[in-house]
Amino acid sequence: MENIHFSIAVVERDTGLSKDVLRMWERRYGFPDPQRDANGERAYPSAQVERLRLIKRLMDQGHRPGKLMNTSDEELGAMAPRRPQVPQETNGSSPAELNSLLDLIKGHDAAGYQQAMQQRLARQGMQRFVQDTVAPLTRRVGEAWEEGSFEVFEEHLFTELTKRLLRQAIATLPGNQRSPRVLLTSVPDEPHVIGLLMVEALFTLEGADCIPLGTQMPLLEIARAAGAHQADIVALSFSIAFPHRQIPGLLQQLRMVLPATTGLWVGGGGASRLNKIDGVNLLGSLDEAISAITRWREEQRTV
Repeated sequence: MENIHFSIAVVERDTGLSKDVLRMWERRYGFPDPQRDANGERAYPSAQVERLRLIKRLMDQGHRPGKLMNTSDEELGAMAPRRPQVPQETNGSSPAELNSLLDLIKGHDAAGYQQAMQQRLARQGMQRFVQDTVAPLTRRVGEAWEEGSFEVFEEHLFTELTKRLLRQAIATLPGNQRSPRVLLTSVPDEPHVIGLLMVEALFTLEGADCIPLGTQMPLLEIARAAGAHQADIVALSFSIAFPHRQIPGLLQQLRMVLPATTGLWVGGGGASRLNKIDGVNLLGSLDEAISAITRWREEQRTV
């Protein structure tokens, strides 16, 4: 890997740092310090790309780039957010069971992971599978990625295999949906979809009419889709990787362009630290999401 170099376009996609920012840092701080290929184009060594990834992660946590540039790789690693190593509630999935599933991903055993997950789905049923297996497993993968014990390609493997399984399972659910009609999506620059799929599965089990739009929808398009589908609720998911400081402004903008009668529900790890926002229903857990459906129906009966 030490001798591999990447173009500026690849570095932009991989790190989330724009080409303009990369060039500006190069002029201002002397880092990154790319080499030049045979055509005179910037070529970034893999070690610099890894450092840029870490810097971007710390910037999303509120650190200033000027200070980070003068910090050693070891100090940057120590500054990276690490979660307290305390047992977490897994509602029926032991740490050993989750570790065995993670080991299949770390061992790059896609077939073994799929088989093990399908067996758990058959054994647990959809609701318990989502809440007791997929949710804690997704959290563990996110923590492992943040701590550097999961490679990017391993996180992608987990995501793609789990997405496939959830979509196949959702397709088998009964189609006798009733209200509310829920439009599920995410805002631009939020590509993570597993949270949306988990909620879609649980809402569908509750009899809601779910309209999945995938990820990274422009705000005005979300509003247009809500009107076109006569959605009762727009449900968004924010992963822990999404820049926390941007979320309140995005939600306030979306709330302004949505019909007043359309609810705006927000969940996911990135939304867990938000303060109350007028006109936004913050869902701190999957259990709260299910309860919100029940409350919505009760409120409609009293209108």
